[in-house]
Amino acid sequence: MLRPMGGSSTVIIGAGFGGLAAAIELAARGESVTVIEREPVPGGKARAIDVAGGSIDVGPTVLTMRWVFDALFATAGKRLDDAITLVPSSILARHAFGDGSRLDLFSEVERSAEAIATLAGEREAKAYRQFAAQGAAIAAAVRGPFLESERPSLGALLGQSAKLGLRTLAQIDAHRTMWKALSSTFRDDRLRALFSRYATYVGSSPLEAPATLNLIAHVEREGVAVVEGGMAKLASKLAELARELGVTFRYATRAIEVTMSMGRASGVIVEGEAGAREWVAASAVIVNADVSIVAGGHLGDVARGAVRASRPGRRSLSAVTWAIVGRATGFPLAHHNVFFSDDYKAEHIALFGKRRLADDATVYVCAQDRPAQEGSLPDRDERLFVIVNAPATADTSPLSSEEVERCERSMFSRLSKAGLQIAPRAMVVTTPTSFERLAPGTGGALYGEAAHGAFSALQRPESQTKLPGLFLAGGSIHPGPGVPMAALSGKTAAKATLAYLGSTRRSTTAAMAGSTSTG
Repeated sequence: MLRPMGGSSTVIIGAGFGGLAAAIELAARGESVTVIEREPVPGGKARAIDVAGGSIDVGPTVLTMRWVFDALFATAGKRLDDAITLVPSSILARHAFGDGSRLDLFSEVERSAEAIATLAGEREAKAYRQFAAQGAAIAAAVRGPFLESERPSLGALLGQSAKLGLRTLAQIDAHRTMWKALSSTFRDDRLRALFSRYATYVGSSPLEAPATLNLIAHVEREGVAVVEGGMAKLASKLAELARELGVTFRYATRAIEVTMSMGRASGVIVEGEAGAREWVAASAVIVNADVSIVAGGHLGDVARGAVRASRPGRRSLSAVTWAIVGRATGFPLAHHNVFFSDDYKAEHIALFGKRRLADDATVYVCAQDRPAQEGSLPDRDERLFVIVNAPATADTSPLSSEEVERCERSMFSRLSKAGLQIAPRAMVVTTPTSFERLAPGTGGALYGEAAHGAFSALQRPESQTKLPGLFLAGGSIHPGPGVPMAALSGKTAAKATLAYLGSTRRSTTAAMAGSTSTG
C-alpha cells in the first residue's frame, strides 16, 4: 500500500542542471516545486568523487556560455558572481601531436593565429581566421531560432534569412560533415584533427556530424572559465538558490514510476533510502534524465508510451576515465590538455563504425590543480582527470577487464610519447558499464543521440511529450548536451510547464489524484 504525500506541485525528477534550471524558473514565478534526486547531492553528471582525500570533478570541467547562468540567477533577483568565482582560461587547451609538436589555443583569435602560423605557416593562420569568422556567423544564425526556441525547426532557421541574409544562412553549413569542411579549410592534418575534435563535445564523430558544429569552437573562444571549487559547486549553488525560492529537495530518493489520471500525468511513485514507497501527487512532472531511461520503461509504462523509442544505433560516445591523484612530470601541463592519436580519422571509424575502442586513442587530461591562467608546474601530487572516448555498448557488449586494461596501457603510452609521465598514488577508473548503471538504457552514452546528419540537431526530443503534463529536460533533449545546453532545456521545459498549468487552471475539469498504474 503506497503512502500518499499530500500537496500537489510540479515534481522534477533529477537535480542535474536541466532540473535545477527548471526548478528555479518555475519557483521564481510562484509555482510550488518538488525535486526528486536519487543521489545525496545535486549536479547529475557534474559529479565529484573523493580520491585519496581530494575531490576530483569527473564530469564537465569548465563553464561556457555563462550568459545562460547570468540570466538564470537574474530570474531570481541574484547575481552569478555573488555565488561562485569564475576564473577565465587564457589557454583554452594545450594540444600535443604524435610528431612531438604542440599548439596552444587562446580565446583571442589573433593570438591563436600567431601560434598556428608558428606551427604550420601563414596559410594555415589565414585559414584559421576564416574558420573563426564562420563559427561566429553560425552561432549568430542559430542562437534565436534554435538555442532559445522551444520547438526548433528548419522553417524557423530559414525565417532568419530575412534578417541575416541568405549568404550568412548558408554558412550554417549543415550540408557538409565537419571532416569535409575542415579538410577544405586546413591542409595540415594536425589542425584537421584538432578542430574536428569539437564534435566529441557532443559525443559525435566528425566524419558524420554536420559542419554546423564548428560553432562549438566559437562558443569556447567566447569564454571558458574554471569554477573555483569545481562544477559540482555551481550545481550546489543553483540548488541553494532554488531552496531560497521555496523549492523542496528530496535527496537519496529514487523515482520509480510516473503515474497518470484522467489522461494526464498525476504524480510520481518514489522510494526512499529505507525502501518505503510513496506516491507524490503532481500538477505536472518534468523528467531531467536521458530520454533512453524513459523510453526503456525505467519510469514505468505510462512515461515510456509518451516518448519516442530510443535508437541504440544512434547513441553518442561513452568514455573510459581515470581520476588520479599523483605526480605528473616531463610535460608542461596546462589546465586542459589534449594528446592526439596518430590517425584521428581511424579512431572514429573504430568508435562508430566498428563500435570498439580505438587501438591508438586521443587522450584528454584535465589538470585540476593547474591555474586556468598560464602558470608553473606544481612540484607535488596533483588531481588529474583523464578521458578516452569509448563506444556506448555497455548493455549489449560491455568492455572486458582485459579491454579496459589494454586501454589503460595505451593511454599511458600515448602520454609517455608526448613526454608526460604520471605516477599515480591513487586512481579510480570508470567505464561505460559504470555510466550504464547510473543511466540504465543508455549503454553508457553520455550525450543522448549522436549529432549525425544534416539536421540531426532538429531531431532531438522536445520538452513536451505525448502525455499532457509530462515534460523532459536534460542533455539528450533539445537543444543538446553540455552544462549550458542542459540548463536551457530546463528553461524550455519550465516555459512549457507554465503554459500547461495555465491551461489546466482555466479548465473546469480537474484531474483526480490517483494512478492507473500500480507499479
